[in-house]
Amino acid sequence: MIIRSNSSAVDFALLKGGKLIELNKEIEDNKFSVGDIFIAKIRKSVSGLNASFINVGHQKDGFLHYHDLGPKVLSLIKYVKLVSTGKFNNYLLKNFRYENEIEKNGKIEELLKPKQSILVQIVKEPISTKGPRLSSEISLAGRFMVLIPFSNRVSISQKIEDISEKKRLKKLVLSIRPKGFGIIIRTVAKNQKVASLDSDLQNLLERWKNLSKKLKEIDNFPSKILSEINRSSSILRDIFDDSFSGIHVDDENLKIEIEDYLKTIDPKKTSIVKYYNNHLPIFENFGIEKQIKSSFGKTVSMQKGAYLVIEHTEALHVIDVNSGNRSSKLKTQEDTAMEVNLIASAEIARQLRLRDMGGIIVVDFIDLNSNENRKKLFDHLKNEMSSDRTKHKILPPSRFGLIQITRQRVRPVLKIKTKEKNPNENDEVEAPIVLIDKIKAELSKITMNRRLKAESVYLHLHPFVAAYILEGYPSVRLKWYFKFKKWINIVPRHAYKYLEFKFLDKNRKRLIY
Repeated sequence: MIIRSNSSAVDFALLKGGKLIELNKEIEDNKFSVGDIFIAKIRKSVSGLNASFINVGHQKDGFLHYHDLGPKVLSLIKYVKLVSTGKFNNYLLKNFRYENEIEKNGKIEELLKPKQSILVQIVKEPISTKGPRLSSEISLAGRFMVLIPFSNRVSISQKIEDISEKKRLKKLVLSIRPKGFGIIIRTVAKNQKVASLDSDLQNLLERWKNLSKKLKEIDNFPSKILSEINRSSSILRDIFDDSFSGIHVDDENLKIEIEDYLKTIDPKKTSIVKYYNNHLPIFENFGIEKQIKSSFGKTVSMQKGAYLVIEHTEALHVIDVNSGNRSSKLKTQEDTAMEVNLIASAEIARQLRLRDMGGIIVVDFIDLNSNENRKKLFDHLKNEMSSDRTKHKILPPSRFGLIQITRQRVRPVLKIKTKEKNPNENDEVEAPIVLIDKIKAELSKITMNRRLKAESVYLHLHPFVAAYILEGYPSVRLKWYFKFKKWINIVPRHAYKYLEFKFLDKNRKRLIY
């Protein structure tokens, strides 16, 4: 994992074998993250939708459907009322008297009234013109388990297939589960000892207590009373395992934060956290910037000349698989199509995770005539997507050879602009030498400034322009050295536009002359 920090956001890149497979961004002022819990007031209920609209502070009201209330919603409403008025202080629900469960097919307007306060959790972030999707079935996610207040159910991740291990885990959790709390055992709990499970449970119970204490202090609505743990910790909580060989961070405070979190979930792995302190930006150093530029466009290249074309709409994504101008040693067209489709399956699974594409995805693979090959392709795609932790479903190929995928959408799809504004705005573009003259003029001012004389100088610019400056003998850079008696460090930046350049010092701060 590579983590890049700046003043307004933190970017997380997950690499497998050097290849970028996941990209996440934590925006500092994101007030509506999945997992955040609010105390809010109902604005109105709509019988036709069997849902309520709730003001959680977003420009669009949050949406709470009857089926997202949870069977114990009346107990939750009662608990919030008692705790906020100071009439109930036993947050562990030991002596709490439950209300009846609601009917499965009831009407929301009979349960919730306008201006009534309710505890809700964000299950889907605001997307496009829609407000956040809400649930009043509160859950607190930990490393090994998910804690569900007002429930007595213990369930186990379906990804744990060993029956004896399932029985062992269920027996352990039942022995430590406090009354009034249900537990979902996560996949990573496999083979864990009772001490680790109990430690995770105690952390979650502490979060529940903190949430409950805050209910007493509410003086305005809506109010966020519990935030999801910071993005770095939540990502590590969900994906960290023994296969991790390194976590590289370019911020010392974030490094300490991650080490502290790893101490609680896997103390032996704290040594893999490394502080990255180099002039070349961390994403450039690990080749991530370059991969972002090549992976987020409309056309995505694959091995042997094949490529994907990806089109996005509001609720649908369409992926077209093309063989390109590749030449193949395979004898038949069917074998060639099968080879391209198998390569495409791996890239499609990667693209869905990378862009966090959700909703309906339709994939138009190259036509296959053999039923055996169609089944082989379907099984291969399912296997490639098995490591995707987002809930998804894949349908077998249709009569037209299309494969449909539904993938849970809880955040907006990650769109990164890979096209740049054409510098040739007036049918003319500056010759490279004109740009070089501009860079040289700025360099001259820097070298003439006595205050900057001892500073190391790093020139960040587009790789094409960098190549021009370093080309030949004597190169442009060598000529500058003879003229200004200063060696200029050239740093190619894939994130820069063609005509963009900056002079920075060794701490990556702009040199002001």
